[in-house]
Amino acid sequence: APSIHNWLRCVLYNRRSKMNPLWNTIVVAGKTYSGDYYLGYVDKIGVSFESKSVATGYGSYMAQPMMRKAIEDNPDMTVEEAKRLVVRCLRVLFYRDCRSINRFNIGVIKDGECSVSEPISADTDWSIGANPSGYE
Repeated sequence: APSIHNWLRCVLYNRRSKMNPLWNTIVVAGKTYSGDYYLGYVDKIGVSFESKSVATGYGSYMAQPMMRKAIEDNPDMTVEEAKRLVVRCLRVLFYRDCRSINRFNIGVIKDGECSVSEPISADTDWSIGANPSGYE
């Protein structure tokens, strides 16, 4: 995964330098040669980093701080706790952009196995918007 991540960084930076960027943001997940888990991010201009959590688009502004705080509070998070965190982040993003679809899949990479869930919908409660105040 680190090799692919580095190659993508070079390709995207090269295309940006030629004023012909590929308009992609890419998340690379996998394992290193030593067997550690790897999660990396590369954007359209070649900016890349490796982290314990990544998000793209609007999620990098809204969900990423939530994920960083959760990882800081609980660095040994279980898969189920991580799934609950992802659902919570996606619920917040759905509330913020109501034109999106409230259906998503969760992928898990663990112990040499990759799995992707069936489509999930986050529980939403729109009663919170019934009585807005301060916007009159």
